[in-house]
Amino acid sequence: MQDTKNSTKYFVWMIIAMLFWGVAWTAGKVAAEHSTAEVAAFWRYAISFISIIPVVWFLKTPLKTDKIGFLYMLGAGVLTSLFNYLFFAGLANGQAGYGGTLVTSLAPIITYILSIPIFGTKVSIRQIAALFIGILGALTLLRVPFDGFAFLDMQSSYFLGCAVVWSLVTVISQKAAKRAHLMFYTFVVFGITAFINMLFALPYSPFDFGAYDNTFWITIIFIGVIPGTFSTALYFVSAGKIGAHKTGVFMFIVPVGAIVSSRIVYDEVLALSTIVGCLLAFAAVFLFNTRRTSKVSTYKL
Repeated sequence: MQDTKNSTKYFVWMIIAMLFWGVAWTAGKVAAEHSTAEVAAFWRYAISFISIIPVVWFLKTPLKTDKIGFLYMLGAGVLTSLFNYLFFAGLANGQAGYGGTLVTSLAPIITYILSIPIFGTKVSIRQIAALFIGILGALTLLRVPFDGFAFLDMQSSYFLGCAVVWSLVTVISQKAAKRAHLMFYTFVVFGITAFINMLFALPYSPFDFGAYDNTFWITIIFIGVIPGTFSTALYFVSAGKIGAHKTGVFMFIVPVGAIVSSRIVYDEVLALSTIVGCLLAFAAVFLFNTRRTSKVSTYKL
């Protein structure tokens, strides 16, 4: 009975974390409108880096890795800084609900495709079918069946870039997981990301606090502390309790937070193609993660 209560508690925490990650897309658009993408990108991770320090201390996170692990962290930090810029640049030019839905839907599909050659992942016939469904979902999200390659506009290009970069970060994270505690990994990546984004933000006077209004500061502090540090901590703690293999399905909640919050703040309405593409992508992720109890044929691509 106690185990059930504990599991329920961690499930609730995971849902809260995912919803805040979704809301971060709308909050990010607000921040981007009241600053530049470079400044918003820097302060987002600078605040997350500072606020995660007490969390690392409280959780007694082991602060150790090896040289290979640090190289993974460095690579992830460089890529995350690029993702961070694309995130705010895309939101400055596009819809928060669309961005949150597209990136969250495409990133797992791209990650699975990358995992096949990088990790030598063996896939079943069912999983191959799931990948084709995911690709169909991706094409629908990008409106290729309707508009051809018109998706290569400024809005979609930034968000597509986010999905590709985040997939690479995910692959690196999988490799780094064996060499460092994930919370320590996150702490170091936050620091590297903040430093790199700071270099690109310097021409825009990021430390001139009076140059940016209260809306920007309130919003960027919210993004850095709540979706950044708080939700990340909830995610890692909950994943450790309910099992990493069960956490993937919770990513489906992120678009809900993005869609609902963008509807409230910006009165955004998603196109039917976005909703259909999102559902196809989620179906693909679900099929790829579920396993039959019976023996199935597998192929190493």
